[in-house]
Amino acid sequence: MSINTTNYFARRQQLMAQMQARGGGVAVIPTAREWIRNSDNHFPFRHDSYFYYLSGFNEPEAVIVLVTTEDKQESILFCREKNPEREIWDGFRFGPEAAAQEFAFDAAYPIASLAEKLPELLSDARTLFYSAAQEPHIDSQVQQSLQAVRDKGRSGIKAPSISVDVRELIDEMRLFKDATEIALMQRAASISAAAHTRAMRSTKPGKFEYELEAELLYEFRRNGAQAPAYGSIVATGANACILHYQSNHAQIKDGDLVLIDAGCEFDSYASDITRTFPANGKFSPAQKRLYEIVLASQQAALECARPGSVYMDGHNAAVRVLAQGMLDTGLLDRNKVGSLDDAIANAVFRQFYMHGTGHWLGLDVHDVGDYRASTVAEKTEDTRPYRQLQPGMVITIEPGIYVRPAENVPQEYWNIGIRIEDDILITADGHVNLSRDTPKTVAEIETEMAKP
Repeated sequence: MSINTTNYFARRQQLMAQMQARGGGVAVIPTAREWIRNSDNHFPFRHDSYFYYLSGFNEPEAVIVLVTTEDKQESILFCREKNPEREIWDGFRFGPEAAAQEFAFDAAYPIASLAEKLPELLSDARTLFYSAAQEPHIDSQVQQSLQAVRDKGRSGIKAPSISVDVRELIDEMRLFKDATEIALMQRAASISAAAHTRAMRSTKPGKFEYELEAELLYEFRRNGAQAPAYGSIVATGANACILHYQSNHAQIKDGDLVLIDAGCEFDSYASDITRTFPANGKFSPAQKRLYEIVLASQQAALECARPGSVYMDGHNAAVRVLAQGMLDTGLLDRNKVGSLDDAIANAVFRQFYMHGTGHWLGLDVHDVGDYRASTVAEKTEDTRPYRQLQPGMVITIEPGIYVRPAENVPQEYWNIGIRIEDDILITADGHVNLSRDTPKTVAEIETEMAKP
């Protein structure tokens, strides 16, 4: 087994141990579908993250089936057969026999045999571990297989009587990154840091947002990243106040700030970095004033990025700094808002800061995992306490200020949008900033942009 295959094998074993603790059963985890772009052309295939996390297998038309009983555990892969003719057109296929050996499955079968094999595997299983409504074509196959088992009821064969969302079990596993995952995420962050730096240095008034996007994409691919982790945001001027702006068509003007929110995906793991910088290489006094507030708010949140802190501690710390800055600069009118505590209690800061301060990061850019702690059943989702941070978790920290033109808002701040985002690994003694190589302070940005 290769090192990576060993990790995937261990994850399947960990999942089957959880299944066994619930009385055993059968888990069905499909990969994503291929989607047609037009005619006979497909969009680039990207596997389902849950499937890949358990297998490392990157071909479409595949399903993992895990079987646990009192006396056995078995991991099975269903995948495409070898097909020399199709491989001429579409590329290499492992085929079941080679895939079972290479990816350490106990058995592998052609995907076409799933309809025949799945009812056999489900017969007399106590629980079906499956996440419905994710891949409708597999939903249909699972339902047909369950019905086929029920049809054998007179023979004393039973279908699973319990259904469990298997993704909930995997979510908690994916939340904690192992050494291999951390290395991949560091590589993704380092490539993205270089891309942001390249974009900064290439920025000049008169260029277009899409030209900076092209610089990002070039640096991603030049360093081996397979794709952007999400649609890159390159927003100049007022566009920076649109949180999910992606048109990337506007021309950059002298005096604009440019906000870039972009990260690559390296070997399936995401990075997510945001930087904001002046198009002409020098912050104006008003831009610098707001930028320093956002930077200080991020630092306050970073101080909470350590084991034992509650997830929302960082957000609350950032909000306190941001709201104070809004009062100090006149974005919020003290005579109308009252004190800092009043501004926070009444959420008036949300006029200029309307999103959370971060999210989980991993195989998906908004990665899986519960943000709230497990607690007594009678508590509702909204009243469950937020969970504590623990080593191995990776979060983003991304405060911002977005000032749209409005009455009673100082005009010098109009159309300034600023966000600063880094990728943070929680460690035993604090945290590591995976995106630390990206210029961030006013001095670092202005120095970088002054380079030829």
